[in-house]
Amino acid sequence: MKTEILGAEHNIAHVVPDEPIADASAALNAAMSAKYETGCERLIFDKTAFAESFFILSSGLAGEILQKFVNYRLKAAIVGDYSHYTSKPLHDFIRESNHGRDVFFVSTIEDAVELLAKV
Repeated sequence: MKTEILGAEHNIAHVVPDEPIADASAALNAAMSAKYETGCERLIFDKTAFAESFFILSSGLAGEILQKFVNYRLKAAIVGDYSHYTSKPLHDFIRESNHGRDVFFVSTIEDAVELLAKV
């Protein structure tokens, strides 16, 4: 796993796992490793950091992973292009997440840094 510290106050970490995260345990391990390695509780993941099943809401994977982040008081942004997904529930989930204060789905790392710096 690679991490890069970002943000004006250097309190945001961009986390790049060695392989796609396919379960909640792997997500928590990556997030907590990044937290302890960098001291950051605000994390950015590329969309490709997650297995494609994360974006199939019926798999339950997204809910499990994001609940772990919330339980451990981590803020996260997931960066990527979501326009090719046709699932209305997924688009609703993304929209609702973006109205919250814990997890955001954005298109650029710059947007992620800007949002995470505010929470």
